[in-house]
Amino acid sequence: MDITDISSFFKSYVETEEVPVVMCDLDYRIIYANRLALEEFGKYELTVGRSLRLYMNEESLSKINVVVEWFKESTENNSIFVGRIEDEDIDLYITAVRDENNELIGFCNKRRKRSADKCEPYDAI
Repeated sequence: MDITDISSFFKSYVETEEVPVVMCDLDYRIIYANRLALEEFGKYELTVGRSLRLYMNEESLSKINVVVEWFKESTENNSIFVGRIEDEDIDLYITAVRDENNELIGFCNKRRKRSADKCEPYDAI
């Protein structure tokens, strides 16, 4: 394996995420969805290569459009809070995906749990 090609490492990392991850290009085409995203959104027949627009209502699409334009305004605009899943204690974000020149090339969803882990550090060792 060529060490300059780290795409398989990134894919493996995203697959270990314990939350659904969907990545889209600037045409809103789904370029990647991890296993959990395909399971969670399977009822919508989420498919890599299809437009995210097919899965969104007009209001949601309008909000995404505003976020993408905000990402384009500044390289410092990289993440925005978009909601919360109360019963799971999870905050939802949309995050910019930028290339090596810091140009916006897409966006993805991100989830962050607020609740602290209850185990001790390195408990499994």
